[in-house]
Amino acid sequence: MSKSFSVRHRLFSFSTPVRSLWSLLALLVCFLAVMVFSLCLGEEPITLLDVFRSLLGQADQGTQFVVETLRLPRALMAAMVGAALASSGLVLQSMIRNPLASPDIIGITGGASAAAVCFLSFFATAMGMVWLPVFAIMGAFLAALLIYALAWNHGVTPMRLVLIGIGISSAMGAVTTFVIAASPLSTSITAYIWLTGSVYGASWVEVNALLPWLLVSWPLAFYLARRVNTQELGDQLATGLGVSVQRLRLVLLFLSVIMAAPAIAYAGAVGFVGLIAPHIARRLVARSFALLLPTSALVGACLVMLADLCGRLLFQPLDVPAGVFVSAIGAPFFIYLLYRQRF
Repeated sequence: MSKSFSVRHRLFSFSTPVRSLWSLLALLVCFLAVMVFSLCLGEEPITLLDVFRSLLGQADQGTQFVVETLRLPRALMAAMVGAALASSGLVLQSMIRNPLASPDIIGITGGASAAAVCFLSFFATAMGMVWLPVFAIMGAFLAALLIYALAWNHGVTPMRLVLIGIGISSAMGAVTTFVIAASPLSTSITAYIWLTGSVYGASWVEVNALLPWLLVSWPLAFYLARRVNTQELGDQLATGLGVSVQRLRLVLLFLSVIMAAPAIAYAGAVGFVGLIAPHIARRLVARSFALLLPTSALVGACLVMLADLCGRLLFQPLDVPAGVFVSAIGAPFFIYLLYRQRF
């Protein structure tokens, strides 16, 4: 019996990474398929052959403009935003050891939103819209600093971080609402669209501005993967294994901000991606941070690209912000998670 158990255990151990690899490959295929659909479909459908010709620079000028200038940067921005928010959510959930953690619930999105709305109301006319991402990123970092400072009490515990983060998120929401109510109608409309979350009008300039943040944050996340896995076993065991838990927690908090803040800055407050994607990823691959990170990123990218595609196609000629469709999925999913986590 023991020999039979040993054989089954080895087979299971072997099949788990194989299953994870196949899941990753399937997700990659889905990602590429959604990307191709995003380039083909729109107000004026373009054939798959013409899309490939455009990417090779061999299509006519009109098709080349639609694919390379309008649709490709928008699809890439949607993919990067989804991947960044999903990765940030995974980092927060692993750090706090709470499946309900995400940038929009913990207060990072709230800080970015409050700063962005204040900029739109008081500084946009004088400084220009080019400074909007800078203010949003600063707001997210200040919110993270405030959360960590208020949660500190001879160290930071996951529960304190969650509770303080929810409080900061509510406070930032109140600030955002007050500023919008006190602003002119034109500013309020712009702010509401930004708060909904959209990649409409994304350009290569924004794509190139967001990409370096991801190229810095993802390698750092992979570098910390083993420590994150150890930290998830509990503070006492992680400390016994030589992990500086408090220092790691601070690094992970700011890593999540580095991932989420630029994405929020360029696409607006797209909600629930950081909550949903890691949960889907855990059902597809083994519970190892190094495997969950690319899986969550691919799931998040597909979610936002699909949401943007629905916003472009379902209500033509209107272009509905992608955040509407993500929230339509995310809100019921959040209620379901709360139901599962009830005490």
